[in-house]
Amino acid sequence: MSRLLNRQTIEDLSVLLKNKEVSPVEITQDVLGEIERIDSDLNSYIKVTEEKALKSAKDAEKEILDGNYRGPLHGIPMGIKDNIYFEESVTTMGSKIHQNFAPSYDATVVKKLRKSGVIFTGKLNLHEYAWGATNNNPHFGACHNPWDLNRITGGSSGGSGAAVSSHLSIASLGTDTGGSIRIPSSFCGIVGLKPTHGLVSNYGSFPLAWSLDHIGPMTKTVKDSAYLLESISGSDSKDPRNSTHESKKYANLFNGDIKGMRIGVNENYFFNNVDKPVESLVRKALLDLEKEGAILVDVDISYMEYAEFADLATIMVEPSTIHYNNIRKRPNDFGEDVRTSLRVGELYSASDYLQAQQIRENLKNEYSKLFKNVDVLITPTLPFLPPKIGEETAIINGKQVFYPYEIIRFTGPFNLTGLPALSIPCGFADELPVGMQIVGPAYHEEVIYNVAYAYERLQKQNTFRTPPIVENYN
Repeated sequence: MSRLLNRQTIEDLSVLLKNKEVSPVEITQDVLGEIERIDSDLNSYIKVTEEKALKSAKDAEKEILDGNYRGPLHGIPMGIKDNIYFEESVTTMGSKIHQNFAPSYDATVVKKLRKSGVIFTGKLNLHEYAWGATNNNPHFGACHNPWDLNRITGGSSGGSGAAVSSHLSIASLGTDTGGSIRIPSSFCGIVGLKPTHGLVSNYGSFPLAWSLDHIGPMTKTVKDSAYLLESISGSDSKDPRNSTHESKKYANLFNGDIKGMRIGVNENYFFNNVDKPVESLVRKALLDLEKEGAILVDVDISYMEYAEFADLATIMVEPSTIHYNNIRKRPNDFGEDVRTSLRVGELYSASDYLQAQQIRENLKNEYSKLFKNVDVLITPTLPFLPPKIGEETAIINGKQVFYPYEIIRFTGPFNLTGLPALSIPCGFADELPVGMQIVGPAYHEEVIYNVAYAYERLQKQNTFRTPPIVENYN
């Protein structure tokens, strides 16, 4: 076989594996070889577990040859974000404080992936404690965008975004508290889903903000995302916030037929102050979907003017509560940006936090009404292209903006409401990926997948592409 197995999708590889045309060992070797070849420039992995991965691959090979094929993820190599626990394996959270922390148990999602036959290749870089959107980690180094090594991947799941985009992982998991799956997915040109809050257990994932945290798939294609969601979703008594909704066979629940589907478009908030190249690509995508039979509907969403306050009040206060002791006992062991955020979070009052939760409930009610009128809502994932590493400003229509808050303007509301939201590539501006966000009703990920799949098939040139670093690396 060609040494390009790592560049294929779960969907394609699963057929080859099931038919015994390739071995999990061959795929894993290709992934590990690509990591060795280019990750010194990307810095997507904190730790590569080569020996364990090859042993697992050999075990998977034997199972498949013996006729014990488990399903689409069996024999698929993946790196996992390093705030998700592996039993007796160091899980750093991208921090100095937890640099030697080895949990005594697997996260629920890790248990489920093991059961599905996934091969783990290592732990992926992230913003320290997942508390930030750049992935400029002071302890393990910045993660570099594979489309331009001088630019950020976005965070906090930046290692996952870079690794999947560059074929250093066939797929991955990220965590998302204000956009941390969708932001790097948009900046790196892959598919990233934040599922409905509670659909995927957070047990064994170090919390950032308990009421906003989600775990979800980061993949090359929509179908791959569905396969991964099938494996990790479902009820879990160990997570008190986990729902009783069971997993579905998501990959069988969509076909890309969107005739008559109603797509909501909100101009006042989600198309306000968006960089023109980004806006143009998302609007073109909407017109393309309309040509396929979808109906575009202008929608008004009350309380969106208060969403940013509610999001910031929640995402600032809850981490400061979680890190209360360490920020007092060892403040200098935090990176400067995380230390500052944790201290700012303590400035919010109880009244601020409670008002934010009232706004949150009103937003949930508004979106519940919205999805009685439309099937999905479509927005830009982000209002600008990826900034350069080390800069704190981004460009929106020729003007510099302080982006750490701007970056979650379109993603954060759906952590507040808990609604499922997916970022899919919708083209390139200045040779940098642009993402489009598709949002749907709670526990109906298949509706989002259907629209995303329709667009993915329609726009072949805008779906997953290989970054130049992979093609041109010497």
